[in-house]
Amino acid sequence: MKHSKYVIAAAALSLSFTAFGAGTHGHGHGAGAATGEPADASEATRTITVAMYDNYYEPETINVQKGEVVRFVVENHGQLVHEFNIGTADTHAAHQAEMTMMVKHGVIQGGTINHAMMEMDMGDGHSMKHDDPNSVLLEAGQSGELVWRFSGDATLEFACNVPGHYQAGMYGDVKFQQ
Repeated sequence: MKHSKYVIAAAALSLSFTAFGAGTHGHGHGAGAATGEPADASEATRTITVAMYDNYYEPETINVQKGEVVRFVVENHGQLVHEFNIGTADTHAAHQAEMTMMVKHGVIQGGTINHAMMEMDMGDGHSMKHDDPNSVLLEAGQSGELVWRFSGDATLEFACNVPGHYQAGMYGDVKFQQ
């Protein structure tokens, strides 16, 4: 863990409630052939526990094999809402606009999620549901899981796209082993 992440994290906390852009949620964000695909837990070759804090992960790097199925148990040990999302840097950037909209409309409120508002109609058939298979959004103190088959066809990272968290250093690398 780099010391500078603590300084950046403090600044990001003040930005976490500020809306930076607009977008819609419910399209999917990061799931695709290049990143891999959801899998059944019975196919997992191992389980990795990921702890989320305000604003970093433990571990900071995850090593996988191409084609490997991993079950992630994700625990939010922070005081804020955090996300574990597997994708490329570009998909995270696009998803950050969607997450900003969730904050702007009061779906994410510090350490809690207004689940009723996740059903809000954003127009054009989109909602603020956060139900994509490559992502888990958790309130403070919650845990969840996802199971993912890694394709090995893209440079991946896992990240929290709540406004300001990625910028504070809340992301990590997925490294493919030979």
